[in-house]
Amino acid sequence: MESSSGGDMGGKGPVLPIFIQMNARLVEEDDQWKEATRWVKFQENVEDGGKRWSKPHVPSTSFAVMTGLRDLLDSNPVLLDCKADNINSIMDDVLGTEQYSDLETGQVDRIRQLFSQGVKQKMKISIVRQMSKTSVHAWQGGKHEGQPDSPTIQEEGDDNRLNKSAPTTPETRRRLDEEDEYKPLKRRHFSVTSQSGNHGRSERKLSYKDETLKYRDYNLFSKKVPKDAEAANIQVATCDFLDRTIFAFVRLRTPVLLEDFSEINKPTRFLGVILGPRGSGAHYMEMGRALGTLLSDQLFCEQSAYKANTTDQLLKGLDMYMQELTVLPPSSWDPNIRLDPPKSTPSVQARLVQRANLRQRHLTMDEEEEPDPDEEFKISLKEEKVNHREDDGLQFTGRLFGGLIDDVKRKLPWFGSDFTDALHIQTVASIIYIYLATVTKAITFGGFLGDVTEGLQGVLESFLGHCLAGGVFCLLGGQPLTVLGCTGPVLIFEKILIGFCSSNGISYMTMRLWIGLWSALFCIIIVAVDGSAIVRYFTRFTEEAFAALVGIIFIVEALKKIFKVGKQFKVHKGLDIDYITQERCTCSKPDTDQVFGYDNKSNKFIKSLNGSTEIEEGNFTISTAGIDWESLPVSHCKMLSGDMDESCKYVPDIFFFSVILFFGTFLLCSTLKKFKLSPFFPSQVRKMVSDYAVILTIIVFVLIDMYFDLDTQKLLVPTVFKPTRSDLRGWIVPFFDDKSPWYVYLLAAIPALLLTILLFMDQQITSVIVNRKEHKLKKGAGYHLDMLIVGVMMGVCSVLGLPWCVAATVLCLGHVDSLKMDTESSAPGETPQFLGVREQRVTGVMVFVLTGLSVKLAPILKFIPMPVLYGVLMYMGVNTLTGMQFVDRIFLMLMPSKHQPDYPYLRHVPLRKVHLFTGIQAAALAALWIIKSTQASLIFPLMVLALVGFRKVMDFFPSIFSQKDLFWLDNLMPQKEKKKKKKKKDKKGKKEVKIMENGTEEELELLKK
Repeated sequence: MESSSGGDMGGKGPVLPIFIQMNARLVEEDDQWKEATRWVKFQENVEDGGKRWSKPHVPSTSFAVMTGLRDLLDSNPVLLDCKADNINSIMDDVLGTEQYSDLETGQVDRIRQLFSQGVKQKMKISIVRQMSKTSVHAWQGGKHEGQPDSPTIQEEGDDNRLNKSAPTTPETRRRLDEEDEYKPLKRRHFSVTSQSGNHGRSERKLSYKDETLKYRDYNLFSKKVPKDAEAANIQVATCDFLDRTIFAFVRLRTPVLLEDFSEINKPTRFLGVILGPRGSGAHYMEMGRALGTLLSDQLFCEQSAYKANTTDQLLKGLDMYMQELTVLPPSSWDPNIRLDPPKSTPSVQARLVQRANLRQRHLTMDEEEEPDPDEEFKISLKEEKVNHREDDGLQFTGRLFGGLIDDVKRKLPWFGSDFTDALHIQTVASIIYIYLATVTKAITFGGFLGDVTEGLQGVLESFLGHCLAGGVFCLLGGQPLTVLGCTGPVLIFEKILIGFCSSNGISYMTMRLWIGLWSALFCIIIVAVDGSAIVRYFTRFTEEAFAALVGIIFIVEALKKIFKVGKQFKVHKGLDIDYITQERCTCSKPDTDQVFGYDNKSNKFIKSLNGSTEIEEGNFTISTAGIDWESLPVSHCKMLSGDMDESCKYVPDIFFFSVILFFGTFLLCSTLKKFKLSPFFPSQVRKMVSDYAVILTIIVFVLIDMYFDLDTQKLLVPTVFKPTRSDLRGWIVPFFDDKSPWYVYLLAAIPALLLTILLFMDQQITSVIVNRKEHKLKKGAGYHLDMLIVGVMMGVCSVLGLPWCVAATVLCLGHVDSLKMDTESSAPGETPQFLGVREQRVTGVMVFVLTGLSVKLAPILKFIPMPVLYGVLMYMGVNTLTGMQFVDRIFLMLMPSKHQPDYPYLRHVPLRKVHLFTGIQAAALAALWIIKSTQASLIFPLMVLALVGFRKVMDFFPSIFSQKDLFWLDNLMPQKEKKKKKKKKDKKGKKEVKIMENGTEEELELLKK
């Protein structure tokens, strides 16, 4: 019996994967319906006497069972448009088919009676949900989780309320055998009886069916199944009254809840029925599991089970599924071994490509032509070209500000959702994490600026620059995930500029103002002519070299900071513990009779000393004779110019404790970030710990630092809102300087051009890294809009005398990493799948608002040790390098071939070429590092731009790296599209038509999606 139309999905595709449950009632055992197996991608079996679920594993079955299942589908009823709405109606339709017209009436009645008994489910109940939703009349004294271990089975009749034995006992079987074979049997409901008391028994019967219907709404397993997904039920039973196999596959036109067939509240779309005589239970169970395994395949389920209109179409789908099967030799594999779920499975798109290649191979074999070995590369190449054409904002529009207008049109519809999408607890963790990293970096670079500019720019100016530029960018920019900050190349430019101004007698702040204004104008010109479109030529070769450089800089700077602590708090090397008694730190009298000093805060101390002769506005002169030098603390000894012993130079506790804080923060942060992949605790707890990994780590080590109460360096921020050198400058920089000639302001355009190139490369390379397709961003990029905001804020910060801010690569990647989303309802055994990034503006805006308010947060921030923040910077640098293909290829150079991971590019590119490409990229990285570290650092942005040209040169040497090699190792650079002349259809065109005729239209539609 076949239908003429597919499943009714209301015009929408099915929600996959579906929930599949197999129930079994074997007369060889206890003749009771029990849940036996379930699938959501992977298989779980009830084991240990029905008391626990097995570990999720990859479903497997023998090839003979699959071929047997195909024979059953081919020769038994397949109802693909069943209109029934309950199990009795469904069985009436099945048993009314021609294949089962020879069944006797008694057999038909008993088959119907089989499904009236409740199913013993194995459920794990959410007690919290149950307590909050169940009524006050809920069952008392029974178990709320799972089923009672030894239930008393009762049969419910009209007046019969006495205990009776279970249907598997001899007396029940004799009674059933004595009944009229052709008389409809009374429906039976088996119940669970609650017992209490020592001398008496209070009973309240709750049937398995009633218990399932009552508690399945609280089943914790519901969270593992996608919302709005449907169910498939497989019912397997052996009976004494059957002497042949009864099989049916049913697809309901409208899904219905089939009483207690499912342990979760999901409507049934598919029903499989396998019944047979006693003694065949094991075979039928394997057949049922084969059917469940088939339906758990998403491609078969969507393309065949849901859409097949005839049995032949269903069988064709099964044939294609069987062609994709992998056969394991019986001598090399034990079928009883359960395969753990893999970390990743082939995507639907990859399988569709494989199916198309399989059909193509059959066609070429029919026409006696050799298959193309580079077919996979050609298909991927087409996708790569499509990506180049469809990249947001990376096309020259030919219109003035055309790219900017397109960016605004693209981003404006998402502006509202950029705020509503932030309503999630994950954003709180992201704000705190990025804020602390931003403040640490702002203090570090602010201190560097203060040293270089002699206080004209300092930590407070750094805070305000980040707050203003970063806040405006995240509020109005094209990619709000980008985090602005001071970068190393910009600071080097500042250092060179102030040296030039000092040597030529030019006002540094005024010169800096005009350079910033010129640079802002150049940025606007770049936006006007769609200059950001050259970002298309930034391939993985350039991106990874730049990102690796920035990541290494973070790691090196963090290590330098912690070793600098060792210089301040020295370690006594070579100390013999036997001479520890000789180690004593004391202060001794200097050689002079009088000491001079200045101290505003210690007047009380000075007054308390004997021999003080003069105190006036902090200036004092004091005689050294009346001072007890040995009792003075270190601060007073230094103030009075006393001589300190050699032992006073060594303070090992501070340094080693700082090292513990530093590496402890890095290691714990890295461990907690991966905690979501561990098997411990529920998934929600693991995810929460992973999201708040950095925050939890900082809290832990702040508490450890407070416990030991050592004088470690703490995070100190300004407490007064005024310029660092308020005696030399105000908040507005003067536009003109009397000492500088007028043409200096015009000549400022020359260094401004170099600064603009530096800003452009820093900003756009980081933007390309953030907008990688691996991050699965959905709201598009805005390269031209980003460049405009950066340019405008350059001018504003120049007027206010604040540091120039541009996209900070490591902070951006940390921001993206802190907002990554995984699947919430992952199937049991399935690794949570990466869904994308929570794209919104709130985290960035709040980070920079808090940065500006750090002056007011000083009483809280002062408890955070600097070694802990250095450990966070170390983590961010290492995290930038993690997962980078360049780093993976460096490790490959140290591995024997047999131990190398199965990377895709190793399958298509010779290993010697992989090592050659890695060596070239490493040499480019080394060149960038050398230039950055020398006086030639000003041309650093030009060298980054030169990497793009160097990569383009590789295209002209196909004997070294072919386009296929570069495709797998890097990305292909966009080529000019040439107009192709129309050609007559050749054999290849005919093959494509044949493929379309062979039923791949829907598959190609999925590929387009």
